[in-house]
Amino acid sequence: MDKREESLPPDDVSVDHATITDDREIDRDPAQREAETELDEDDRLKPAFVRDVIDLAEAGEVEAARERVGRLHPADIADLFELVSDEDRPLLAHVLGDMVSPDVLAEMNDHVRERLIDLLAPEQVAEIASELDTDDAVAIIEDMEEDEQQAVLQAMEPEDRAAIEDALSYPEETAGRLMQREYVAVPEHVTVGDVIDRLREDVDLATDFWEIFVVDPMHRPVGTCQLSWILRAPRTIAISDLMKREQTLIPVDMDQEEVALRFQKYALISAAVVDKAGRLVGMITVDDVVHIIQEEAGEDILRLSGAGDGDINEPIVMTIRTRLSWLVVNLGTAMLAASVVGFFEGAIAKFALLAVLMPIVSGMGGNAGTQTLAVTVRAIATNQLTASNTLRMIFRELRIATVNGLSLGVLIGTGTALIFGNPLLGVVIASAMLINNLVAGLAGILVPVTLDRLDVDPAVSSAVFVTTLTDIMGFFSFLGLAVLSGLTAMN
Repeated sequence: MDKREESLPPDDVSVDHATITDDREIDRDPAQREAETELDEDDRLKPAFVRDVIDLAEAGEVEAARERVGRLHPADIADLFELVSDEDRPLLAHVLGDMVSPDVLAEMNDHVRERLIDLLAPEQVAEIASELDTDDAVAIIEDMEEDEQQAVLQAMEPEDRAAIEDALSYPEETAGRLMQREYVAVPEHVTVGDVIDRLREDVDLATDFWEIFVVDPMHRPVGTCQLSWILRAPRTIAISDLMKREQTLIPVDMDQEEVALRFQKYALISAAVVDKAGRLVGMITVDDVVHIIQEEAGEDILRLSGAGDGDINEPIVMTIRTRLSWLVVNLGTAMLAASVVGFFEGAIAKFALLAVLMPIVSGMGGNAGTQTLAVTVRAIATNQLTASNTLRMIFRELRIATVNGLSLGVLIGTGTALIFGNPLLGVVIASAMLINNLVAGLAGILVPVTLDRLDVDPAVSSAVFVTTLTDIMGFFSFLGLAVLSGLTAMN
């Protein structure tokens, strides 16, 4: 039997769950019930509430505005700032004052938070950062200008400043930036009673944690122990007999996307972060990872379309710059595809229907390529596609492309032959549809896989290559087959 199971007390305590639920309903804070009325069925602030708060602020009714907002959860207050316009945010911040707490800033959109931080003195930012966990404090400070960042750090207590500077020394989007330095670690020789006494007496311990890390004399993690095990075990049991020795350790320089994948794969709530010597230096919790998963997933989708961050709170100039640069690239690829059409200018002049039908072939190929590309990029991002199964994935997509190409070819070929009364034209467009679908299937997987092997983010660069290939091959196959078949010579 597992030692943890042997150490658990008899299961002789009954709990009336229904009574607990009823008590919670009875004792629920009236302010909480009122706050719930400000939210719609999707837990979003109602437009009428947002307008009322701004109207009260503009009318100088500070206490009324603070009273209404004071009933909200910090995450909802952060949403309030994101929902109002840029012009109204300084006024709202002035009216709410200290209600713009560290917890509110930690929940706030990055772009909105940066603008609010710009309104605060370095001393105010330092005070806010000192009240946050290290990872949340770093999120606030890391995007500031260098001189502003140094001013804030100088205003902080030495211990807090050292923790932030240490975090900033790691590359962006790594475990070192993501982790918090506040964790609970104990030596393996102590007992459950010793741990409980320390948790109760040490006021400097982390406020939120789900497990305790057990370390050796070199401060290297040798096991982990959930709080539930400790609370249910006799005080005399040694932690080394209670702990689980198998654990997932996160290297401090691991990319945050890989961190998220490990949490997802092993169903982690928290995990120890270790330096290159294997010493425990921090902890990552699931609440931070959920944010990373959402961020990385949205980032890949937006990169495929060239929309940048895709954040509606992003400055307009930054958004224009990002989108315009991508559109310029696409303009260049469109010119390349147009040059292919130019080679068949004479054929098109003889048979004008070619100009009408050729966009169908290239467009359907582009759609097919985008489908394969989206699946492949996701598979790479989630570690589903690796060197061991790439070849199998390629043949799988080829089979899919063949079936889709034949199906679409039969449909468009039959329709073309019937509508225009030209069976040969139907065969040509059907053949071109099959060819371009095969090209789309191959490009949709080979392009992102190749870029990934070259350490280039496939989410950023793949789309332009895939669409260019399908456009060029769509035009070339259709027009080329039309010429080779003698279709243009018949008119």
